Amino acid sequence: MQIGIIGLGRMGGNIAVRLTRHGHDVVVYDRDVTTVQKVVERAEGGHAIGAVSEADLVSKLTGDTKVVWLMLPAGEITEAAVQSVGGLLGKGDILIDGGNTYYKDDLRRAAALKTKGVDYVDVGTSGGVWGLERGYCMMFGGSKEAAAYIDPILSALAPGKGDIPPTPDRDRAGLDPRAEQGYLHCGPAGSGHFVKMVHNGIEYGMMQAFAEGFDVMKSKNSPLLAEDERFDLNMADIAEVWRRGSVVSSWLLDLTAEAMAKNGELSEFSGEVQDSGEGRWTIEAAIEEAVPVPVMTAALFTRFRSRSGNTYGEKVLSAMRFGFGGHVEKK
Repeated sequence: MQIGIIGLGRMGGNIAVRLTRHGHDVVVYDRDVTTVQKVVERAEGGHAIGAVSEADLVSKLTGDTKVVWLMLPAGEITEAAVQSVGGLLGKGDILIDGGNTYYKDDLRRAAALKTKGVDYVDVGTSGGVWGLERGYCMMFGGSKEAAAYIDPILSALAPGKGDIPPTPDRDRAGLDPRAEQGYLHCGPAGSGHFVKMVHNGIEYGMMQAFAEGFDVMKSKNSPLLAEDERFDLNMADIAEVWRRGSVVSSWLLDLTAEAMAKNGELSEFSGEVQDSGEGRWTIEAAIEEAVPVPVMTAALFTRFRSRSGNTYGEKVLSAMRFGFGGHVEKK
C-alpha cells in the first residue's frame, strides 16, 4: 500500500521506516526539511519519498483511495492539520490521527469529515521510541470499511504474536483475532483514542506504584529509623531480581532496572514529572461515568506535586518516562 505520513518526530519517523521494511510505500512530510531527508534515507528499498508541503504530499498519493496518517502533538497543531489535510482529501479517502487526541475531538472531526465523504480513523498508538523494532500496540476507531482498507498498514506496524504464550479460550466466538497480533478495532470513531486514554491512565498508576515502592526501600536507611532497623538496599539489584520470575515483572520494570544499572541514584533526573493529558482526560471520563478511580487520580496529583520539590520515587517516574517514550524533562 501507499500512505502519506505527516509529522516525523520520535514516533512518526519510526512508523514510516517500519512500514517501508514491510514493503509499503510512504510519502513523508515534516516542517523540518532535514527531518524529512533523514527519514527518506533511513527507509528501506527506496520505499519513501519526501514532500515539501501537505498539498505536495497529497498530490503524490496515487490510487483511488488516498490515506494520510497524522502523527502530531495533540491540540491546536493536530486540529489545524485535520482541517487543512481534510480539505485536500475527497470522497472515499481516509484521514488517520495517530496522536494522543482527546476522543471527544475525534467525534466532532469524524462527523465533519463525513459530510464530504472522508473517513476519519483514530489510532491510539503505544510503543514509544521502541516501536520501530518491537512494533506498536494500536487501538483504533472508525468505520468497518476504513478499518478493513488500512488493515495491511496496521498489521505491518503491529508487533505480531511474537513469543507471548496464547491466552486460553481465545478461540471462542466473538473475540477479535487481531488483538493477538497487537492491534484492535475498538468501534466507531473516537473509541480507539478513548481506550488509549484509559491505557495511559492505568500507566500512570502502575508507574506510581513502582516509584513509591522504590522510594520506601531507598528510605529504609533513614536516620529517622532505629539503627538496627536500617537497611542499605541496592535499588539496581532489587529491580533486576524482580525482573526474573516476579509477579510484578513488566516492561516498566525493565526500563527502571536499565536506568538504575547506569546510575542507582538517578541523579541525572530532577524528578519533576510532567503529564501529557491522557491521565486528566481519563479522570474526567470517570467523573462523567461516576466510576471511582482513586489510584489514577492520586498518581496524577503526585505528578502535580512533583513540580515543587522531588523525591527519589519521582526520579524513578522520570527514568521510566524517558525509557519508554524518550520524554526529556523540561528545564
